Amino acid sequence: MHDRMPDLDNTLPLLLEGYGWLPNLRRRTGNDVVRTRLLGMRVTALCGPEAARFFYDEDHIRRVDALPGPVKSTLTGNGAVHTLDGADHRLRKAMFMSLMTEDGVRDLVDHTVAAWDDAAASWPAGRPVVLFDEVSRVLTRGVTRWTGVPVADDDVEATARSLVALVDGFATGGPRHWRARAARGRLEAWLSGLVRDVRDGVRSAPASSALAVVAGHRGPDGELLDPRVAAVELLNVIRPTVAVCWYVTFAAHALHRWPEQRAALREVDDRSLFAEMFAQEIRRFYPFAPFVGGRAVRDLSWQGQPIEEGSLVLLDVYGQNHAASLWKEPYTFDPQRFAGHRPGSFDLIPQGGGDPRTGHRCPGDAISVALLRALSVRLARLEYEVPAQDLRIALHRIPARPASGFVLVPEPPAGG
Repeated sequence: MHDRMPDLDNTLPLLLEGYGWLPNLRRRTGNDVVRTRLLGMRVTALCGPEAARFFYDEDHIRRVDALPGPVKSTLTGNGAVHTLDGADHRLRKAMFMSLMTEDGVRDLVDHTVAAWDDAAASWPAGRPVVLFDEVSRVLTRGVTRWTGVPVADDDVEATARSLVALVDGFATGGPRHWRARAARGRLEAWLSGLVRDVRDGVRSAPASSALAVVAGHRGPDGELLDPRVAAVELLNVIRPTVAVCWYVTFAAHALHRWPEQRAALREVDDRSLFAEMFAQEIRRFYPFAPFVGGRAVRDLSWQGQPIEEGSLVLLDVYGQNHAASLWKEPYTFDPQRFAGHRPGSFDLIPQGGGDPRTGHRCPGDAISVALLRALSVRLARLEYEVPAQDLRIALHRIPARPASGFVLVPEPPAGG
């Protein structure tokens, strides 16, 4: 039996339940596909690998007009690759993927590890450090150096704060949302000026850097991107990289809660199988994206449920990453579940499903995993104490994170 309450608006339950909203709604109705309304709009919500395959088929779901204005004004930006479909999307996506080569990702990791080592060496023994804030600055320093975007040392903290605000304010109203909008305005104005300077020859950028690649990218019409759109796409390289500070903070939470994982991780390097397994389990277990959305290209049906043309379709990301049908004991943190098992591209979907080279899966997926591997290993090797603090992760808050930001107190080096 299918959900017979499509006319009930679920906006308030979504705000109250956050990541648990769609899993709870499916549990209450007893279906993997449910129909409801959000802000008065008719919604069909799906879950599961086959649903993900259906969702990421451009013959079924489009993105052009799917993202709400508040999300575009904070998280992704107007005119971003996320809002394109078809040939336009493939051409813009190819620009991003040209940066995500194996050598390119390793170069970014090397820049970031160097920034981590400098930062960790500067943390005084015995003085508390808020890991979330520190890692956001480490990632900002690493990714701006990699992209060729100049940021003075004195400006790293403010730049990191603005980049974090873009992610922290996309799914809420009130002060967090307006901080995100203000941050986007500042960042786009700054980066569009850099793009103009590169194009005018006032500033140079390494030929393979993101700044040079985005500044020189031409659309299907052969024209350069508008400088503001180019700034949006530069931010869509920089902002998701800095957002890895959420995952690294979750890694610290996991290492504290399950110290046996810390003992295992500190014995390996970041290219090891266990580091990969640990990173993937962080991305599966902890909350990041609650769901993704698009609009039906035409009248469709899924598991007998009609989906009207133009209606909103949601894919339950958090629910799928915790589905007992996919993951044994899904609420147990267990990196070993990935031993000898590489999940399919529509199974583990913390940043979307499918092939990032051609579909709407985040092109920075490989970057997230590589950075998380590298920084988790270094975190495991760091000697520190964890003082009393609020480490609760509230699932009604999107995006979620430990309430304290994970405070640690570095210990003196051995023999120091």
